[in-house]
Amino acid sequence: MADILRTTAGLGGESEVRRLLREHDWTTSPLGPPEGWPPELATAVSMAVSSAFPMFVAWGPDLRFLYNDAYVPILGDKHPAAFDAPFQQAWSEIWPDLVPIVDRALSNKSAYFEDLPLTMERKGFREQTWFTFSYSPLHDGSGRVAGLYCTVIETTGRVQAERRAAFELTVADALRPLASGDDAIRTGCVLLGLELGMARVLYGEVGDGLDTLSVARDWHRPGLASVSGHTFALDAFGPELGRAGRTGETVLLTDVRTDPRAAARQGTYLALDIHACLAVPLRRDGRLQAFLVLGLDRPHAWTDAEVALARGTAERIRAAVDLARVQTTLREERDRGRTILDTIAEGFLLLDRDWTVLQMNPAGLRIARMDAGAIIGRNHWDVWPEAIDSEAGRMYRRVMRDRVAGTAEYRQRTADGVEIWCEVRAYPTADGGLVSFFRDVTERKAAEDKLRAADRRKDEFLAMLAHELRNPLAPISAAADLLRIGRLDENRVRQSSAIIGRQVRHMTSLVDDLLDVSRVTRGLVTLARAPVAARTIVDEAIEQVRPMFETRRQHLAVDIADPDATVLGDKARLVQVLANLLNNAAKYTPEGRRIEVAAVVAGARGRLLLTVRDEGIGMEPELTGHVFDLFTQAQRSVDRAQGGLGLGLALVKNLVELHGGSVACTSPGLGLGSTFEVALPLMAPATRSAPATAAPGAQAGTGEARRPLRLLVVDDNVDAAATLGMLLEACGYLVDVEHESHRALERARQQRPDVALLDIGLPDMDGNELARRLRADAQTGAIVLVAVTGYGQEQDRRAAFEAGFDHHLVKPVDMDELAALLAGIEAERE
Repeated sequence: MADILRTTAGLGGESEVRRLLREHDWTTSPLGPPEGWPPELATAVSMAVSSAFPMFVAWGPDLRFLYNDAYVPILGDKHPAAFDAPFQQAWSEIWPDLVPIVDRALSNKSAYFEDLPLTMERKGFREQTWFTFSYSPLHDGSGRVAGLYCTVIETTGRVQAERRAAFELTVADALRPLASGDDAIRTGCVLLGLELGMARVLYGEVGDGLDTLSVARDWHRPGLASVSGHTFALDAFGPELGRAGRTGETVLLTDVRTDPRAAARQGTYLALDIHACLAVPLRRDGRLQAFLVLGLDRPHAWTDAEVALARGTAERIRAAVDLARVQTTLREERDRGRTILDTIAEGFLLLDRDWTVLQMNPAGLRIARMDAGAIIGRNHWDVWPEAIDSEAGRMYRRVMRDRVAGTAEYRQRTADGVEIWCEVRAYPTADGGLVSFFRDVTERKAAEDKLRAADRRKDEFLAMLAHELRNPLAPISAAADLLRIGRLDENRVRQSSAIIGRQVRHMTSLVDDLLDVSRVTRGLVTLARAPVAARTIVDEAIEQVRPMFETRRQHLAVDIADPDATVLGDKARLVQVLANLLNNAAKYTPEGRRIEVAAVVAGARGRLLLTVRDEGIGMEPELTGHVFDLFTQAQRSVDRAQGGLGLGLALVKNLVELHGGSVACTSPGLGLGSTFEVALPLMAPATRSAPATAAPGAQAGTGEARRPLRLLVVDDNVDAAATLGMLLEACGYLVDVEHESHRALERARQQRPDVALLDIGLPDMDGNELARRLRADAQTGAIVLVAVTGYGQEQDRRAAFEAGFDHHLVKPVDMDELAALLAGIEAERE
């Protein structure tokens, strides 16, 4: 009744209303208001009695605002001042939004609005709200529109829930494809800031000591400064933030300047343009991980909807960050594993349970000599049908069946027809397939075959050595027994002594051969290099073996086409090479047959070819490739008529290679003889371009001899320096030799050589530094500097030229190249 009286007080006298109500309690009557009531009064009373729904009446010239009890929560702290006040005054902040509605009702038209957004002031703060209105005009007794009435339902909660659900779906869709935690933070902050109209949204991770807040990413309204990448002390925001982190409660600060929880630290907030703050702590397993902080640049009372939206978004951001970091870790592990698989020298093959090839690394494709398109996605047995019955194929099936790792080796023919050996290891995978690692072991298998062959040859050699050593021991033992008897005449004694002497010399020769081969193969032989003519090599070799030729009545044909062709080498060793070949030919050529030896210059590079051709027993074609290997011999007769250990050809090969040459053997077959050919680098005469009587430096036609070039050779290898110096002196140059850098520097200043040949690998001061010092000194700056070094890569050449060298030669020095170089330098002096 009180509500009805209050609501109808502006429509007429209160006593009249009370009388009418007492006379007829129509509120419970199905007949409605009594007849004769003014329509507007009947309508107003009907509104008032329906007090379960918020409604109001605006009546009279200034639209006095009248409402029921259900409308009071909508007014908030405007009640009771708003009662009977002008409508415009009661809702001044939203009056501009309501004017079109009021005007429509006063023009005698009803209006309906659903979920109309209005920014209202409640409890001293502006708040976004939504309402559904039904406006109708009110008429006075004359039928004129004198006011309006409205039924209203606040739909803020429903609208916010719908918008929150839609926003959360938007956030989820936006975060789902992001692979970076930073991108997830940035996207979530941007969406939340725009949705709630914030000034700033930041996501900060809490340090291990729970005392710092590191801002990974933030969003801010245009005109504000970003704090992304900054780290703050947690205490700088006041104790409330730390307490919230420990309890998991959301921090709501309406105004940091007046709230006692933040007032002492308001400077931090205001520096970030935050006057109202909402901070959501994010915890996991009882530990504080991060904060999502929302800030407004004005005081603001946070609503439950805003808190719910912030908390939901914070959890989604944290989940996206965690997922992105897990994915990053997995991706890094995958990439690391892929990098390992792509860079290892072994092949990698992944098969599923149906034998489909899922993956193969580059090394595997290289070993298989196939493209990925021909393998990936196909059945293993379709790609390699030849492996079905191989050891590897049987091992694969055992691993797939028994789920136990296995290994195998097998010979495989690749797609381009090359046969290779592969070592394969297979392991079962958790999903029922298998993974295989394989590598090409063709070289290893070939090396093993060679080792087995070498071991077999070694055994044969040791058996032969025992035989060869026992042969001379038998006559020595017999002669010793005869001498021991003591009843021999003088002739028998001399005969026995001669036997012992011959057999001892034979054994000594065998031992010398063994020692010589051992020294050469271990690199213990030092060559005494000097110019050696082809005629000298051939003549002295023939002289050594002539007695054997005469004994076997063999015919020796000699053809020296280029007798003056000269090589730089050790004369004794080169003679030994040719003598061994001639001795070998004599052993395996029947008596009375022909043996040829020739010396000729051939090839564009100018090489001396020494050829020995015989009419001997020859050899099988497969033996010609191994005849120079240690312990290798052709088939011998049981009586071992030729004798010897068969080490001569191995010695020949090593000595020739020490001279920078090569040796080869050919034979048409058994009984058809053999040909051995030695090729040695030819050394052109240093005086080739000058008259025969002129020394280096002579001026043609003048009769005057200029001073030959003065050379300084610097090398800490005494033998190398000495031999190079002697060779250059033999070519007519003035040569000084030094082995230490500092002494070489002093001598260069004293002697002023024309050319300095410097080793790079010198102790104390290397050749590059020595060259720099020579170039920097006015006394030695004009010297032509030639690097003579074992360092021959492009970076070594570049470093030498940068140090000041004019020329770069690689050891062993090509004497033709050096002679041409020195001739050019000498020509420039003229």
